Amino acid sequence: MLVALLFLIQIAVIVRVLLRPHRDPAARMAWIVVILVLPVIGVLSYVLIGETNIGRKRTLRVSQVMAQLPKFSQVPGSDVSALTPTLEDRHEPLFIVGQSISGFPPISGNQAQLMADSNATIDAMVDDIDNATDHVHLLFYIWMPDGNGRKMAEAVKRAVARGVACRVLVDDLGSRLLIRSPLWAEMHKAGVKLGRALEVGNPLLRIAKGRIDLRNHRKIAVIDNHITYCGSQNCADPEFLTKAKYAPWVDAVMRFTGPIARQNQKVFVGDWMANVDEDIRDILLAPLPPPQPGFTAQVIASGPTMRHSAATEMFESLIYNARRELIITTPYYVPVRSLQSALCAAANRNVQTTLILPARNDDFAVAATSRSYYEDLLDAGVRIFEFLPGLLHTKSLTLDQEITLIGSANMDRRSFELNYENNILFHDPALTNAMRTRQHSYLTQSREVTAAEVADWSRMKRLRNNALAIVGPLL
Repeated sequence: MLVALLFLIQIAVIVRVLLRPHRDPAARMAWIVVILVLPVIGVLSYVLIGETNIGRKRTLRVSQVMAQLPKFSQVPGSDVSALTPTLEDRHEPLFIVGQSISGFPPISGNQAQLMADSNATIDAMVDDIDNATDHVHLLFYIWMPDGNGRKMAEAVKRAVARGVACRVLVDDLGSRLLIRSPLWAEMHKAGVKLGRALEVGNPLLRIAKGRIDLRNHRKIAVIDNHITYCGSQNCADPEFLTKAKYAPWVDAVMRFTGPIARQNQKVFVGDWMANVDEDIRDILLAPLPPPQPGFTAQVIASGPTMRHSAATEMFESLIYNARRELIITTPYYVPVRSLQSALCAAANRNVQTTLILPARNDDFAVAATSRSYYEDLLDAGVRIFEFLPGLLHTKSLTLDQEITLIGSANMDRRSFELNYENNILFHDPALTNAMRTRQHSYLTQSREVTAAEVADWSRMKRLRNNALAIVGPLL
């Protein structure tokens, strides 16, 4: 009877897998294989992490909050039309895709600077916080109670002491070390308003309400409504003590000024109000400053409560738009099939396509799965490099020396389907050249993977890589 009951449960779960909307066929097959081969573990795994669900109450709250927030065009006393850029015909569709994801139009009048390194990023943020006059808003997936983490905490404490409103939102799971540390209590005592995104609480009760591993992976700083930061870096030392053997973690972050900051502000406000009982939407109604010369940019925020496959569409649109050159850096490459095909197609139409990944990955399963895709990429003409000095954590894409996408999203299924991510897309040859120069600096510290090397891999290595690739949709 127990065997029969287990069989019926398996069948019921498999039917659920087949009926679940918005699921890639490869993901369906992977789950069916796991459920059939490992009946008990497979069924429990699907119940726990098989569906993209943060819980009905949270989903409803996110929807209600976003519906309440004013649109960019509703800012009083501001000539939003003056910020509407004139885009080239071949680039306009990219920004149309971006707007379809999170509703932000492309806007002109922005300036930016690529930070030199991780410590320079923290120093620049601290300097901006020390000069803030109205508010400081910080959102990080990981905030460590280490040197840089404490430096940032001390800066917001100083800001609060002089009357600046400071709000800090961290992911409840990613920043658990900070939340449990004395530094969290110190910030609270100093008057910093603190929030925990997607709070876990009791794990057993949390599982019943939705997946624990759906996380807020964004990294956002907004100061006084006109300065914002976007990139891959968490609030931590590059030595990243919890995974020190992979250090240094190498990141890229840009400091933006101009109306693009208001778009990042809206992302922060939406996340804050979805997780903290404080209505701060009025901050989005402050008049925009007079238009200034600058480049076109657009915030692209994605997540499990937004349109399905949104992030994938953005990456694929950029890849298919390439005509001459495409350079991509990502620490985690576990693509959906269409994304892998897009990269191969770029190289096959003679676009100089380069993919830079870390040589040593902090997730062995992701590293093995990534390498299972090497052969097809190399056959198409994609050049693959593995960065040697540390864990290359930069998430960047440069296109034809004109367009850049930078932010928090990896090129893996977790970023595409499970995490809340934040990126900025912009058109500016000069700033793109700065990002491209940084990408080339990574190349000088990398080894190129050749087709001959991959052909010489042992059967055991191929077996491991390809076996893990089968369950890649679950990683």
